[in-house]
Amino acid sequence: MTKEATYWIALAHLPKWGYLKINNLIIKFFHEEKISIEDFFNLPESIWSDKYQLTPQDISDLQKAKSELPNNAFFAENLSSQGFELIPITSPEYSKTLKQNLKAAHSPALLYIKGNKKILYEKSIAIVGSRDAGKNSLEFTDNIAKLASKDFKVIVSGFAKGVDKQALDSAIKYTGQSIIVLPQGITTFSSGFKKYYRQIVDGNILVLSVFHPKAVWSAGLAMARNPVIYGLADEIFVAESSQKGGTWSGVVDGLRKGRKIYVRQPEPNEKNANNLLIQKGAIPVDFNGVENPNSEQMATTSIVNKPSMDTIEDRILKVFNGKTLSAKEILEKLKLDLTTKELTIYLQKMETIQTVKKGQKNYYTLKSNQQEQQTKLFG
Repeated sequence: MTKEATYWIALAHLPKWGYLKINNLIIKFFHEEKISIEDFFNLPESIWSDKYQLTPQDISDLQKAKSELPNNAFFAENLSSQGFELIPITSPEYSKTLKQNLKAAHSPALLYIKGNKKILYEKSIAIVGSRDAGKNSLEFTDNIAKLASKDFKVIVSGFAKGVDKQALDSAIKYTGQSIIVLPQGITTFSSGFKKYYRQIVDGNILVLSVFHPKAVWSAGLAMARNPVIYGLADEIFVAESSQKGGTWSGVVDGLRKGRKIYVRQPEPNEKNANNLLIQKGAIPVDFNGVENPNSEQMATTSIVNKPSMDTIEDRILKVFNGKTLSAKEILEKLKLDLTTKELTIYLQKMETIQTVKKGQKNYYTLKSNQQEQQTKLFG
């Protein structure tokens, strides 16, 4: 795997290549052409251009990545000697939950891990919330972690101050299992590996990162890590949120993507944005994570917000299922708060969508092989 890892490191961290672009390329060479990543990198530029429709800039990026392969080979060997593992998106060991939740548009091409990787295949929950969460929120987090550990569910933690750290500490206290999702490269977590050495050796903690192993913590990486936390979880519980920041944006994005998210019902005197999230469609729960009996009534008063265009693409891709649809039909199926004209403009900009003329009307469908390819890799 070390030799193959050399190429995966190169592909996963191509500059300015988003997850969707990288994953579509992986679908092409791995599933359609059925060649290895090493074979792909050794193809001539003419094949990259003609068969893979790569632009001159794309080819330049790949050639630069190829020039760095010797350094990557040494680096991959060093990672392996330190007990780190690399799991590419094509591996059967890659988290199926992550793929199913994030799809092609948002699934990282490569996971860096250390610890018990079998944890990736267990039922899981994420408990998220503010860094400066209050007493009620921390007690709620502890209780949900206790109940989850009792049910053998893995706690997904972002290792941030406040709710994230409480969720991890509680999982350890109740002898549960946890995934630490890092906002940094995995080799920069040396103090954490020392602190949780016993839990890692015992198989109760898995440390995971999607960033370059040498990347240091930054606010940008912390925000980019949040979708991975949500993606690794079968269930999401919110202890406390303000009206801005990572928890708020993560929950709002999750709701737009159709995720079911549970939010702690706040006390009348609490100053947080939990009720606003409930109004947006999150499900209120009590101290034990049990759905509030009035949640159905509260849901009817939900605030419907116009989704930002960069968060609805995966929902649009899911709706086709081999069909050809009009913009109006897509709006009705997804209940998007957009005009037909707004959606039409967006559909025409999507690289994965083709326009089909039927008389005077425009209809839309996935481009040839797109549905089949996405199903193969992302299910």
